Amino acid sequence: MTDADRNFKPGVGPDAVRLIVFDWDGTLMDSEAQIVACLHAVIEDLALEPLDDEVVSNVIGLGLQEAIDTLVPGRDAVFHQAFVAHYRRHWFASAGSRLFEGVRETLEICRQQGLLLGVATGKSRRGLDRVLAETGLTDYFNATRCADEAPSKPHPQMLHDVMEQLDVLPRQTIMVGDTEYDMEMATNAGAGKVAVTSGVHSETRLNRHAPLVCLERISDMPAWMSDNGIIPG
Repeated sequence: MTDADRNFKPGVGPDAVRLIVFDWDGTLMDSEAQIVACLHAVIEDLALEPLDDEVVSNVIGLGLQEAIDTLVPGRDAVFHQAFVAHYRRHWFASAGSRLFEGVRETLEICRQQGLLLGVATGKSRRGLDRVLAETGLTDYFNATRCADEAPSKPHPQMLHDVMEQLDVLPRQTIMVGDTEYDMEMATNAGAGKVAVTSGVHSETRLNRHAPLVCLERISDMPAWMSDNGIIPG
């Protein structure tokens, strides 16, 4: 645990939480199966060595370029371009994923309490804009940042960009995510961390990064925020 982790006190004084930034896949949307299926399809398209589901799912949360480097290291730019093109073809042709239960209600509670909301995701801008439109959540978020606009998680740039755009300090910010990449990004940015076990990384892995809390699902957020003075009880 870092000094920043020890000193983060949600809901206290002038440093009270003002901004909640969410990861997308595995945190707000139940999309693991769709992503894994698309990655397997690309691997088959390109006649690559098949990989286990666990290996493939572990890259969820990274930007696509970083995911490729992890799954198929040492490839050149031409290969990357081909992989991305195949992935996007499969992704946009596949059935859409669904929001986790209680997501819309949780976001609405946050908005009603005057909290700013953001997204920091490994999705591309095109991909995020598509799912925001499909779910009707575009207007819920004050700022969003994608992996094709900044370095991929766990680099803190996406989170820094959202905080700078909304004029919020790291100590006034909580990052909510389902992967170690989200937790590491928040640590690197100096923000608070809330983990959810609805995605690809286990509670054990998430707790290595000393989150403020490790919740089972995003719908548990309002009760935790109320208990910690972030929103009224």
